[in-house]
Amino acid sequence: MSTKKLSAAEKRKRLEELFHETKTFYQLKELEKLAPKRKGIVSQSVKDVLQELVNDNLVSQDKIGTSNYFWSFPSSALQSRTIKIEELQEEINKLKEKNADIQANIEKASGGREDSAERASLLKTLAEAEALDKKNEEELKRYRECDPVTLNDKERYAKLYLEGANRWTDNIFILQSYCANKYNIERADFNRQFEIPDDFDTLE
Repeated sequence: MSTKKLSAAEKRKRLEELFHETKTFYQLKELEKLAPKRKGIVSQSVKDVLQELVNDNLVSQDKIGTSNYFWSFPSSALQSRTIKIEELQEEINKLKEKNADIQANIEKASGGREDSAERASLLKTLAEAEALDKKNEEELKRYRECDPVTLNDKERYAKLYLEGANRWTDNIFILQSYCANKYNIERADFNRQFEIPDDFDTLE
């Protein structure tokens, strides 16, 4: 499999897929050998990606003797992800309510001295709440990127775009053949005339 640079979300998705496809237990050293071959994840990053999945309860870990074993099954991972998304959404909603209350208090405090200690304290609290809100939004986005429904939608649209692109490619090939047979135009001349690259081909 290609070892092209993968995003953090893609590494997480692929490593989790490896567990779900094989439905077995692994030690870290086994994953560091298998993940590059099966999923294109460089071995140096496997440990960190695995730890993220463990921290998010998407991969289970247990120590047997002196060795740590890791595993994840589709049903348990989906349940953990759903619970986490719900928790994050609830936390974000609470923060939004808190932000609204703080903003109202700031406006109320602004009726007094512009640089009042109360107003400064409220502004500080608001900034902290907004920072936490942003952090939770980013984490929620990361979970949704790995959500099976979202991923399936992305894969479906990608497939449709690929099929559409290949239909246009086939039409160009048909036109090339027509011009070659009807007007004796060489394929290379046709490509040059319409600025079509020499390696032009269907997508996979």
